[in-house]
Amino acid sequence: EPVSLAAVVDNAALLHRVDRKYLVSIDTARCLVDTLADSHRVLEIDGRRSTTYRSTYFDTPTYTSSRSHVQRRRLRWKVRSRLYVEDQLCRIEVKARNGRGATIKTVGPSSISRYACLAGDEREFVQRVLATRHPEVNVDALVPSAEVTYARASLADIGEGTRVTLDWKLLATLAGGDAWIDENYVLIETKGGPVPARADRVLIRLGARPRAFSKYVAATSLIRPEIADNDLRHLRGTSLHFQLHPSSTEGIS
Repeated sequence: EPVSLAAVVDNAALLHRVDRKYLVSIDTARCLVDTLADSHRVLEIDGRRSTTYRSTYFDTPTYTSSRSHVQRRRLRWKVRSRLYVEDQLCRIEVKARNGRGATIKTVGPSSISRYACLAGDEREFVQRVLATRHPEVNVDALVPSAEVTYARASLADIGEGTRVTLDWKLLATLAGGDAWIDENYVLIETKGGPVPARADRVLIRLGARPRAFSKYVAATSLIRPEIADNDLRHLRGTSLHFQLHPSSTEGIS
């Protein structure tokens, strides 16, 4: 059954949450959706049940944000400009992970004309948020480092206040090449509290296991040779693919 955006915001906004991620086959994703049909609703906006996302990530020239995730640092951050394509809505976002494993997302207003821009009001917003959580970050050093696009459907358990997102057609473009998730796989994220929700339990029964996976970090790890990709090597050629731009292959063995 459908649910409105207003109902999701009121009951399952989850700006402070624990994220668990699963990279699964389409068949597993379909089984999950079928099983959750009695407890979850699908987000519907203007009769549409999926949305195209475009996200530009900002990082230092040496990929400090990406490296902190690869190194599994307890305290880490991401900054991105996000565009909801069909809705023509743009936001600036800061995600910070605290020492207890919870993710805090802080959202600021932006406009379509300022998508992928980190200056003016957007810069001031990021500076203000990071100053309280990661004062070591020099906002003036942040530059656009990658754009990630994908389609997303969202499920919400209004009674429990939890959500599930399903992402497909994922493509990341950055200096050096492109990376994408295979068309036969779906990236699922559960968003809730410290105790695994029903969706997590169903996925475990279906043989899926949560994994540390970031769209942005996976792309940089696959494309940039200076960033470790140990956690992704076994996914190459199956669920993950990448292609280097010709100029980026020089000096790479």
